[in-house]
Amino acid sequence: MAARQPFTDTDTSDEAVRATCDDATTCKRFATSKGYWKDPYIQYFARSVGERKAPEINRGYYARVQGVNHLLDAFIRKAECNCQVINVGAGLDTTFWRLKDENLMPRKFFEIDFPTVVARKIHNIKTKPPLSKPLIETHSTDSLLLDAHSLDSDRYCIIGADLRDISNLDEKLKKFQLNPELPTLLLSECVLVYMTPSQSSNLVHWAAETFHTAMFINYEQVNMSDRFGQVMIENLQRRQCTLAGVEPASLWTLRRSGF
Repeated sequence: MAARQPFTDTDTSDEAVRATCDDATTCKRFATSKGYWKDPYIQYFARSVGERKAPEINRGYYARVQGVNHLLDAFIRKAECNCQVINVGAGLDTTFWRLKDENLMPRKFFEIDFPTVVARKIHNIKTKPPLSKPLIETHSTDSLLLDAHSLDSDRYCIIGADLRDISNLDEKLKKFQLNPELPTLLLSECVLVYMTPSQSSNLVHWAAETFHTAMFINYEQVNMSDRFGQVMIENLQRRQCTLAGVEPASLWTLRRSGF
């Protein structure tokens, strides 16, 4: 019998980071229920609207969604859809379905997150026809490559992987037909701040060395030394969720060295 592995501080922190995926999904579900923007697919990932959110949170998510979508759509249009998108730390994001509805699909849309998050998303896709039907419509054969921690179709791929393990990440992406020759957009929303500066820098350098033409959209917490930022940090710390890359000096160093 295999020996049971001890539960470490890293395990606790990783679990707390994974929980932020549900926080973001619930906040988006509430904001869309109040008409801030339309997302007919978010309801399949958040069971209910949940408790009322402050206007500042709704407006913050509105700005985040609209800003990221504006840049993403501009990139795809510039490439005339002959490109690929890699959403790192994608969580329960619904961008693939939006792009499908708007006839703005890239050649392939990749998503990467912790295997446990990916397993939940795959389960939702398998059990909810409004999610699975658009995926099938973009696939040319009768069967999809599907297992517990990955899903691969012609135009959409979800991969369970740890962004801190670059060699494993690179191997899995290549397995699912990542094309370094295609113009590539990498999307990161509130992800790098949970990694140490060296881990984030490794990810950015990997992207720079892998793709011939690439754009990196990074939406991140900054200027966290004010009272609003301190309250956020304290709330996350109470949940044992560490913002390993939050220090302003570290973020500045990352920008200079990576971007």
